[in-house]
Amino acid sequence: MVYQRTNGHSVSRLTAHLVWATKYRYPVLEGDIQIRCRSLIIQICEAEDIQILKGVVSKDHIHLHIEYRPSQNLSNIVKLLKGRTSRKLQIEFPVLKQRYLGRHFWAIGFGCWSTGNITDEMLNEYLEHHRKPNDNEGNFILE
Repeated sequence: MVYQRTNGHSVSRLTAHLVWATKYRYPVLEGDIQIRCRSLIIQICEAEDIQILKGVVSKDHIHLHIEYRPSQNLSNIVKLLKGRTSRKLQIEFPVLKQRYLGRHFWAIGFGCWSTGNITDEMLNEYLEHHRKPNDNEGNFILE
C-alpha cells in the first residue's frame, strides 16, 4: 500500500514533480557546488516536512519529485527552496557572486506537475536515467 499522510482530520498523498533552472542556464552546478546544493535541498525539505521521493541535480537545473502536506502550497515550497539555496550557495561559493550580479542565482519561474496523471514508477524511471554508475547516494542523484 502507498504511504499516506494522516493528520488529525485528514488523509492525503500529494506528490509533484518540480523543475527549476539556473539563471541563463549556466552549467554551474558541478563539483562541490552540486554536492552542497543537494545537501541544502535535503536539509530544507526535512525542516519543512517535505519528503523527497526522487531528485536530480543536473549542471543547470533541478528535478524534484516530492510528497508534501495539504497545508503547504507548491509555489511557497519552490520559493523556499530557491531562496535559501541561492543565498547559501552564493555565500559559500564566492565564484557564483562574480557570475551572478545582483544575487539572482535561479531563473525566474519553475515547472510543476502533479504526478497523479502518471505513475510514480514512470517518473522515477525517467529521473533514474540521470544516475551515474558510481552514485549510490540513494534517491537524490548527482548528474
